[in-house]
Amino acid sequence: MTEVWRKAALELAGTLAADAAERDLAGRLPVQEVGLLRESGLLPLLDTAGWAAANQATRIVSAADASVGHLLGYHYLQLWRTGLFGPRAASEPGWFWAGVSNPLDAALLLTPADGGFTVEGTKTFATGAAVADRLVVSATRTDNGEKLTFVVDARADGITFPGDWDNIGQRLTASGAVRFEAVRLTKDDVLGAQPEDQSDPKVPRVSLASIGFQLMLAQVYVGLACGALDAAAGYTRETARAWTLSDVDKATQDPYTLAGYGELVATARAAGFAVDAAVAALGEADERGFDLSPAERAEAAIAISSAKIVASRAAVETTSKVFEFTGARATATKYGFDRFWRNARTLTLHDPVTYKAREVGDHFLNGIPPCLSGYS
Repeated sequence: MTEVWRKAALELAGTLAADAAERDLAGRLPVQEVGLLRESGLLPLLDTAGWAAANQATRIVSAADASVGHLLGYHYLQLWRTGLFGPRAASEPGWFWAGVSNPLDAALLLTPADGGFTVEGTKTFATGAAVADRLVVSATRTDNGEKLTFVVDARADGITFPGDWDNIGQRLTASGAVRFEAVRLTKDDVLGAQPEDQSDPKVPRVSLASIGFQLMLAQVYVGLACGALDAAAGYTRETARAWTLSDVDKATQDPYTLAGYGELVATARAAGFAVDAAVAALGEADERGFDLSPAERAEAAIAISSAKIVASRAAVETTSKVFEFTGARATATKYGFDRFWRNARTLTLHDPVTYKAREVGDHFLNGIPPCLSGYS
């Protein structure tokens, strides 16, 4: 089974890499890309091969095209988080899932109506929502302030997409806003409520969603670092010229180039191992179900924060520094090497990584667990 999904992920990565620079420049809505995800057979991977496989597939695809890797990783994440309240939501093999749950945006409101709810408002940074089949959404009840998570058809009446995503990186993620105007929900669409009492025994499990997002971002970071290295190495082998003072015939023989690549490869691999450990930690926490303790949840959160710190650094450093080993000619637009840095710089600003370092340090020195929030 491993060989089947890995082969599919590598084949998809090869297809994406072939015209990644051109598609990035075009910046179109990723309808074609989601179609490729459907054709690849990777969308049901969470059910057919499990959590670790879904994470590995995300990294492989992210190395070829970080936007599509981001879409795929968030697809797995949204489907996974539907199971934090109870049984996982039913899905068809070809459905693409996305979410509408920006924790800093509480503008989406649920009004009780006719035994269900009416949804009104706008939420921003909804990665993949505009090209999704199903959405996992968080909103607040107007009558009692309760925060609910629910599933809705992305094409339901009253849901529109302004198409306002125009950032320097992750240009093909459709990460713009979603508007809800009198969207009807039934009670069966609701997955569950966020516990208001922090002592509620459900809190450790339900709150895994926030660190799941952090983990998937770290996975894309590692993919970005690896993808930049692969692209730069290909250029160095085939096109780059040895510097006139290097006393070697080929760029691949330059000792400074070799040492530079060695440092970046070591950093990317170390980040990958850290993220692998975090994948295992969250998988173990998930398996505990509602028996997960606050202390166990904290350990998983620290593993993920640690991984995100090193993966973020690896992505930003690698995607910038590879230009030192490819040379000035490699900055030509036709190569599109800048997309790796633009994607890394955009995505690593999702939330300040320095706060992750503070969490890890506070836990290490003082035994304080990360505070529960939309980011930790």
